[in-house]
Amino acid sequence: MLRPLGNINKMDPAELTMLKKRIDAATAIMLLIVGILVLRLWHLQIQQGSEYQQRSESNRIRVQQLAAPRGNLLDRHGETLVTNRPRFNVIWIRDDTPHASEVVRQLASILDLDTTQILDRIRAGANQPRYIPTRIKEDIDWPTLVTIENNSFNLPGVQIEVHPQRDYRYHNMASHMVGYLGEISRQELEQHRGGDYRQGDYIGKMGLEKLFDTYLRGEKGRKYVEVDVRGFAQKQLQIQEPLPGNDLQLTLDLQMQRAAEAGLKDRAGAVVAMEVNTGRLLTLASAPTLPLDAFSGGISRTVWQGLLADRRAPLVNKPIQSQYPPASTYKIVTAMAALEEDIITADSTFYCGGSTVFQGHRYHCWKREGHGHVDLEQGMAESCDVYFYQLGQRLGVDTLARYARKLGLGRKTGVVLEHEKDGLVPTREWKRQRFNEPWQDGETLSVSIGQGFNLVTPIQVTRMTAAVANGGRFYRPLLVTGIIDPEGEVLREFHPELEEETPARDSTWKLLQKSLEAAVMNVQATGRSARIEDITVAGKTGTAQVVRLARVELFEDDEDIPYHFRHHAWFTAYAPAEDPEVAVTVLVEHGGGGGAVAAPLAKEVLEAYFRQQKTPVVLLPESLIRRDGR
Repeated sequence: MLRPLGNINKMDPAELTMLKKRIDAATAIMLLIVGILVLRLWHLQIQQGSEYQQRSESNRIRVQQLAAPRGNLLDRHGETLVTNRPRFNVIWIRDDTPHASEVVRQLASILDLDTTQILDRIRAGANQPRYIPTRIKEDIDWPTLVTIENNSFNLPGVQIEVHPQRDYRYHNMASHMVGYLGEISRQELEQHRGGDYRQGDYIGKMGLEKLFDTYLRGEKGRKYVEVDVRGFAQKQLQIQEPLPGNDLQLTLDLQMQRAAEAGLKDRAGAVVAMEVNTGRLLTLASAPTLPLDAFSGGISRTVWQGLLADRRAPLVNKPIQSQYPPASTYKIVTAMAALEEDIITADSTFYCGGSTVFQGHRYHCWKREGHGHVDLEQGMAESCDVYFYQLGQRLGVDTLARYARKLGLGRKTGVVLEHEKDGLVPTREWKRQRFNEPWQDGETLSVSIGQGFNLVTPIQVTRMTAAVANGGRFYRPLLVTGIIDPEGEVLREFHPELEEETPARDSTWKLLQKSLEAAVMNVQATGRSARIEDITVAGKTGTAQVVRLARVELFEDDEDIPYHFRHHAWFTAYAPAEDPEVAVTVLVEHGGGGGAVAAPLAKEVLEAYFRQQKTPVVLLPESLIRRDGR
């Protein structure tokens, strides 16, 4: 029997109350969930909206750094020595590479590299964020570039980077002075923390490239590119062009530098030329030169080992870092000391019979038959050893050392380049401390002609020669005259710096100058091969013994003498003698006689200087010309 329908609406009040509570709870839960969603949406959209927008944009927009072209290096006439050219590098952005192993395999084939070489590059940049590119190979050729571009779809994350590359207009000229660039190391990154440097950047490692890196490097630019999910560029949105670095105007004279390096050829040695009255360095040549292009993309182990093994020491900047016995160029010191100490006058003579005996030991002159009666002018002109033995014997080593220091020996010149050597001026006290032995008087005779413990650098000898020419003024060697911004404005100028003046009687300077003029211009002068038509040259030759003469004399022909037994050839000079402008020093390692080898090279460098005097060249920019001649 059916129950009445009206009974359906009849519910127990308790059940109704429970149902109401359940509905209220469900409503509260739903409101809570909605509230949480609203709060979360507010947090994401309002409170952190800008951050997530930036993240979104970073996935869509890629910021690429653009390397700035480094500043140029110009010679004193404004001729460009070092500039830039475009270099194409292969880079890899790990963030855009879903299948790295396959990309590595294909890249290795295209670039002709082992996969391990590529993986080593990737591991080296592993501590960098994944979106920062890793440089895989530098300076690829055009066919390789085309191959990569044609296969770009199969090489996600691989891109071509256009980077400024140093362009050496005159190959390796002045390589030790110019220096080279290299990829920044972790230690250098720590040193430049806070600066605009990152892994993969290039930084100056040596020479002017290192010392003026802050001025030369410029400011990076940035390019904003829209990319798809595979990292392929879709559209360029914005570009901030890089700011080129500043130019350096050098004191270097291109023609003189070329003459010096051409004269050295395959030899080892150095040539330094300096303005007598300013200290500006016109030539700073070191041979053998460095292979600058080999350093640009990271020097190979084979090339590096070859440089280390080369007995001519190409890694050494010889004008400032190599130390040699000064040989007869030191006779300038001995003569000055003797004149100032009143040991001799211009007319004092000593007899040279080819040798002299001192304390039972015979000391030979280079001319075995002797020079006869010799005064200062002839002694300097013909480089008579016996004449200077007599002076050294009367002066003593400590007096010689005092005058050597007055003429700038035994201390750095202060040139801006790194790792300059001091040289060595021996004294009695020095030998006692160095060897714990007393000084032997016979050693003074060797010192008086530039042998023994004496050591000098070519730049020291050049500055000594310039000081004799100008009457005792010592200028700090100057290599850079100006820093010029990309707009041609001079940011900074460097002027000659007079460091000190060596006191001496005017008569001493005049006698020294007269004797050095005789050493080139006299009939029997050892430096006569340095003569220039219509120009009076003053100078001094030197032949530095590397081993005892007895070992050399075993060989009948000079060509048979082993390379490392041969003498070093010296010549230092200034011109014009009557109104000095430029001083030049030449050192040829194991070259033989100074008069036969070094003097002709000095002549070529001087001729390059005076050729330009006939057709003066105006310095660029005009603002770098000092009208007072300083």
